[in-house]
Formats: sequence, C-alpha cells, structure tokens
Amino acid sequence: MAKNPDDPSIMSTARTEAYSDAVFAIAATLLVLDLTTATIGRVTTDAELWAALGAMMPNFIAFGVSFALLSMLWVIHARQFRDIARVDEPLLWLNNARLLFIVLIPFTTSLTAEYSEYYAGRMLFPINFFFAALMGFLSWEWASRGGRLLREGIADARAQGVGGRAAVMIAAVVAVISPWVGSWAFFLYFLNGPLTALLSRRTRGPRDVVGGAG
Repeated sequence: MAKNPDDPSIMSTARTEAYSDAVFAIAATLLVLDLTTATIGRVTTDAELWAALGAMMPNFIAFGVSFALLSMLWVIHARQFRDIARVDEPLLWLNNARLLFIVLIPFTTSLTAEYSEYYAGRMLFPINFFFAALMGFLSWEWASRGGRLLREGIADARAQGVGGRAAVMIAAVVAVISPWVGSWAFFLYFLNGPLTALLSRRTRGPRDVVGGAG
C-alpha cells in the first residue's frame, strides 16, 4: 500500500534529483583533473610531446573507463527517479550513501592510473563502483517496497530495478577478477544490457506491462 503523500516525512523528489545530478556532474568533472594535473614536462619537439602523451596512456584509459561507468550509474539513477514520485528519510540516506561512493570515483580512478602495479591500486577502483551500484540498487528496493514511493501506474516495480541488479552483479565479478586481469575486467560492463534483458525476462510475467528503469 502506498504511503500517504500528505505524511510530513514524505517529500518531493525535486531537491533530491537536483542535488544528485550536481554530485554526478562534479564527479565527472573532477575525473579530468587527473589529466590536467599530470606533468608532461619540458618538450622541445613534436616527437617528445607525442612520447609524453603516450606515457599518459594509463591516465587516458582510466579516465575513459571511469567516465563510461559513471555515465552508466547516472543513467540507472535517472531511470529510477523517473518512476520514484516521493522520497522519505531512509531513501534520502540511501541516496546519500550512493553519492558518497560517486564522489570517491575520481580519487580511486587516479589510484588505478598511478598505482596499478599495486594490489590496492587495482582493487579500490572496482570496489568503489561495486558499492556505488549496490547503494543505487538498495535505493530502488526501498522505494519500490509496496510501491509506497513510486508514481502511479508502475505495473511491475521489481522488474524496473533489473538494470541496477545487473550492475551490482557485474561489479562484484569485476572486483573479484580485476587483480588478475586489470582494466580488461571492466569490459564486462558491456554485458549489462544483455544481463538486464535476461533478468527482465525472468522477472516479468507474460502479461506484465513492459516498462522502464533498467
């Protein structure tokens, strides 16, 4: 049963969405600082400049991977709040926990770029993404319990969160195997779409309305 929207503990999603979008945007912007603060050093020829840029390749790769995964987490967040009509205090704190791990992404990205030869440098980055994805999934699970915080007309609330569930599953596998295969493990995130589709088919009944949140 949905909660009474007149309950003072229930609030509009507007401020939560604005705050969350701002945190995602700041995190995405901070990712590039690892590139702009990297020291190229003194160069006197084009060849030296190209060589210096080539030496920064780990930084470029870490930036690209992090931006793509951060974008994926934001898409999941945006789809969730398309169907969440109200927030309560537990949901606010779950969302804050997600944002905590979002703002850590630029830091763990820099560790991967600079210290990938060390176990901690390789591990903290995928662990960071795992907890960011997990908090996003738990946020949806809380909001969809009984449909109390969802907009009207969500036919299959549990099926809406399959994208978040898929991201958590993949993030867990990446965290386990990344110490051995390095950044190649993050290519598993390309399986998010197929895994989401598979979980959707298993979650939805044949007469369920096909809807959104990925």
